[in-house]
Amino acid sequence: MDELFLKYGCNPNQKPSRIFIENGQLPIKVLNGKPGYINFLDALNGWQLVKELKKATNLPAATSFKHVSPAGAAVGVPLNDTLKKIYWVDDLGELSHLASAYARARGADRMSSFGDFIALSDICDVSTANIIKREVSDGVIAPGFSDEALEILKAKKNGNYNIIEIDSNYKPKEIETKQVFGVTFEQGRNELNIDKEFITNIVTKNKEIPEEAKIDIIISLITLKYTQSNSVCFAKGGQAIGIGAGQQSRIHCTRLAGNKADNWFLRQNPKVMGLDFVNSIGRADRDNAIDLYIGEDYMDVLADGKWQNIFNTKPEIFTAEEKKEWLKNMTDVSLGSDAFFPFGDNIERAYRSGVKYVAQPGGSIRDALVIDTADKYNMAMCFTGIRLFHH
Repeated sequence: MDELFLKYGCNPNQKPSRIFIENGQLPIKVLNGKPGYINFLDALNGWQLVKELKKATNLPAATSFKHVSPAGAAVGVPLNDTLKKIYWVDDLGELSHLASAYARARGADRMSSFGDFIALSDICDVSTANIIKREVSDGVIAPGFSDEALEILKAKKNGNYNIIEIDSNYKPKEIETKQVFGVTFEQGRNELNIDKEFITNIVTKNKEIPEEAKIDIIISLITLKYTQSNSVCFAKGGQAIGIGAGQQSRIHCTRLAGNKADNWFLRQNPKVMGLDFVNSIGRADRDNAIDLYIGEDYMDVLADGKWQNIFNTKPEIFTAEEKKEWLKNMTDVSLGSDAFFPFGDNIERAYRSGVKYVAQPGGSIRDALVIDTADKYNMAMCFTGIRLFHH
């Protein structure tokens, strides 16, 4: 198959629509469903991300994509009991490494992951399929599916769930093109191989970056490689915990990513984990309620006449002072940026979310100021020398 006709493009009025390859065969097979234009954009970008994560870390990898940017990305590090609970997988028993990767990718920012397109680095197993089957998702791409996993996924969305198998050996041409307003753009593909060599040029007084942090930095940089720019990614424990994508100002990227990382950690507070939900409320509504509860609009779920529909008992307010005190416990976070930091304010904001290790290209006229700001907080910061814009 060298082409596949689609229902429409980005929007229903954009017809006709297809994906095709000029020479050879498409590297994908649609095993179920009818993926659309945006589904394929998410699938093919997500596949590249997880393939590179697997190569860099030698661990199974997963990503949760929404609107051509990852909402989360992770490798297959086992989950502790706290993470199992906040990711809603504590009832599924022992998880495979691939399932752990997807639980992390989905769970980092569950609000953004709602209705995601999933990419898996390895053959989808039953453990992973059992997580996917109960989440609101548009589809999944993987290099293969076990027979039982495929049957589980085919039953999703009344039999219409999008399942794509990709040839893991496929290698695209070195030159890629796209059209905008009838004008063809051409460039060499970004074949940059991100590994630990990227984090050897440490420019701060603190030169110590432990192995766990190096893996987190690699995760953040590979994630950024497939995130709409400008972008910043916070990572910890083998996963992205906050991604700020597509912002015109870098400080807004850092704030967005930092706020998401803060929410990820606030969800682990005993006060949040102890919320007593009514049995009838689903996971998506629980996610929404938690997001409101830990945010500034908490009265949207705590007001009389509202909390009774969500909780069995009315929760106490999670005060700003309590949240601030809890966030002091978030430490050893890694941060990657797809372009240089032009001011020290990005470092200041990152510090408030527990960032200890930073990777950025460098090259700003204010590099010295940014380094001084990192030194003030005893951070270890490396200059990669490489920008990672993606559009």
